Amino acid sequence: MPHKKCITHRVRLALTLLMALLAGACTDFESFTSDVSARLEFSTDTVAFDTIVSTVPSATRTLIAYNRNKDGLRIASVQLAAGAASHFRVNVDGEWLPDGKGEDFKVYHKDSIIVRLEVTVPKVGSNEVGVISDILRFRLESGRVQEVVLTAGAIDAYMVHGMVIEHDSTLLTDKPYLIYDSLYVAPGARLTLQPGTRLMFHDDAAMHVYGAVDAVGTAGQPVVFRGDRMDHMFAYLPYDNMPDRWQGINIHSGSAGNRFVHCDIHSGSYGIICDSTGLDTTTLTLESTVIHNVGGDGLRLDNCKARVANTQVSNTKGDCIYIYGGDYEFVHCTIAQFYPFTANRGYALYLANSIGEAYRELRQARFINSVITGYGEDVIMGSITEGQDYTCPYLFSHCLLNTIESEDTLRFDHIIYDTGKQELCREKNFKLFDTTNFLYDFTPDSLSRIRSLADSTYSLRYPIDLRGHSRLADGSPDAGCLEYTKE
Repeated sequence: MPHKKCITHRVRLALTLLMALLAGACTDFESFTSDVSARLEFSTDTVAFDTIVSTVPSATRTLIAYNRNKDGLRIASVQLAAGAASHFRVNVDGEWLPDGKGEDFKVYHKDSIIVRLEVTVPKVGSNEVGVISDILRFRLESGRVQEVVLTAGAIDAYMVHGMVIEHDSTLLTDKPYLIYDSLYVAPGARLTLQPGTRLMFHDDAAMHVYGAVDAVGTAGQPVVFRGDRMDHMFAYLPYDNMPDRWQGINIHSGSAGNRFVHCDIHSGSYGIICDSTGLDTTTLTLESTVIHNVGGDGLRLDNCKARVANTQVSNTKGDCIYIYGGDYEFVHCTIAQFYPFTANRGYALYLANSIGEAYRELRQARFINSVITGYGEDVIMGSITEGQDYTCPYLFSHCLLNTIESEDTLRFDHIIYDTGKQELCREKNFKLFDTTNFLYDFTPDSLSRIRSLADSTYSLRYPIDLRGHSRLADGSPDAGCLEYTKE
């Protein structure tokens, strides 16, 4: 006689098989309606692609077609109005539609199918955004026709693969450059970037400077360095607001005389890295520039000479400013470490002349009329070696600092400490802090402790702030790169 446990197991197996058969039968024998009142419901009535680069295939967008009826629906055909001439491509339930048309799809009751869409927009032929459209038609077995509108905007761009600047050159401004495989400025060559120049870097592309770059924009027409994704990760979040969209700018050893004025550098894996070039020649002049939202260091300066003014370096996964040896002056800068994507972020400022037993001369590091703040109790760190014959000449003057209060009044002169204990502290000093949509405006608000903090002697050197507003209009300039202005 079989064991009781064996009988129980067989019964359970038989029941499992029966349930599977019944489930299949329910699917096979589901009733489908041809009632003209039955309809599909769509996740959207318009699939709008974000602006893309012409001739470059878009990312995939998704449309969901729901059947909320009590019976199944048969879709006799799905078709693009433009047919084979359409610039859109359609995949229905895993099947790509040749010539933009497919037939015989089923949507069971209380179920849905997924429609995937792509587009490649032809050249626009102008400096404007070109817009194309089409209609995706669903014809049900009942004869009912439902439509979803498809639209896409595109801009033309110069497509560049492994661009090498071997002689003094100036790039055009009529349309952006889409750069694959990086951009190289060879030794002895100077690349000039005029107001309105736009460089869009693909994935792991970077700018490598062995010669020199002269990138000079204006407040209204900055020189832009960014990634090439212009679409959205989510409806509220464009890829352009995310870090690590491209690499960054590398100024290599031997390069000198680089200028970045009124530039917008954002969403890379890092901002600008300056390799060791010595202290006798200015490697980098950085003025009225924004480095924002990068996945590494914002500005990394290694044993070089740099002058930085009217500049914002903000929200970096690494350090906003990393200094190892060199000669530096920062005037009217906002260094704000509020990187939102992880709590394991770097410092606002890391200042060093020694790492382990390695040493590099820090000839000068002056921070004047500046704001250095961020999340955390102390966002200014370093590794400074001093001796009997050497006293490191660093200075903070007329600054707001999120760090431990110092008794050294020679190195810390006219300082407001942003310790987090005050009612107005850290992010509360600034105009806009939207951590949901990742939007930031580091302009001081009307009650900010940054107000009227600056030494006007240095403000006279930079009387206009990052956005073109006068610092001297009210006679009491603010610290940082942005001056408070009334709405």
